[in-house]
Amino acid sequence: MIHPQAIVEPSAQIGENVTIGPWSYIGEGVIIGDNCEINSHVVIKGPTRIGKGNRFFQFASIGEECQDLKYDGEPTELVIGDNNTFRESCTIHRGTIQDNSLTQIGSNNLFMAYTHVAHDCIVGDNCIMANNASLAGHVHLGDNVIIGGMSGIHQFCHIGPHSFIAANALVLKDVPAFVMASGHPAKPFGLNSEGLKRRGFEKETIANIKRAYKQVYRKGLTVDEALESVKTLAEKTPEVNIFIEIVKNSTRGIIR
Repeated sequence: MIHPQAIVEPSAQIGENVTIGPWSYIGEGVIIGDNCEINSHVVIKGPTRIGKGNRFFQFASIGEECQDLKYDGEPTELVIGDNNTFRESCTIHRGTIQDNSLTQIGSNNLFMAYTHVAHDCIVGDNCIMANNASLAGHVHLGDNVIIGGMSGIHQFCHIGPHSFIAANALVLKDVPAFVMASGHPAKPFGLNSEGLKRRGFEKETIANIKRAYKQVYRKGLTVDEALESVKTLAEKTPEVNIFIEIVKNSTRGIIR
């Protein structure tokens, strides 16, 4: 149902069973999948492609042009997956030509009130951003990441899958998978073991990830020495490779 006081531009494509509330605006070049719920006072601009079953609460601003001063009106895009929730006053910006001209959101994510996802960010699946958490431009979030309220992630940082960023953290470097981070600037505080248990990781898998973590963070080794020391663990436990991927490929350096 589209409320008569909503504005939907002619080129917008609206799927089946979509609800659009009063005083919401759906702009040119917007594609909205089936079963989406758009409450009142929501603004969605294009080019933006939205999957199925997404919910947008009041005053969310989705697909707006970015705040990067280099942006000069180029045609860039926002792509959103399925079954995400965008709470009050959430802001998601399109990409820039300085990257891949794309901001991308996966599926089954929760963006709480006043969260911000800047241009060119890539967000995986099953992530949670608590109130007022913000991602600067070009940030990558892996799957199953939780970011606490009022936290900020510096531009170009990569946050590995299953990591946990505590409330009020300031993340200036990359965070490997499974790691808990907290502080100003953020530092590692062990593994997100409880989260891994809840997601069905086996005890032996968690134990080997812990051993890899200790090689990187507790033994006083250089990064190269630590990576060499965990090769055997990675052969036994494929999940260890997920942990070392960001350590190995980081351009900003990892939190230590």
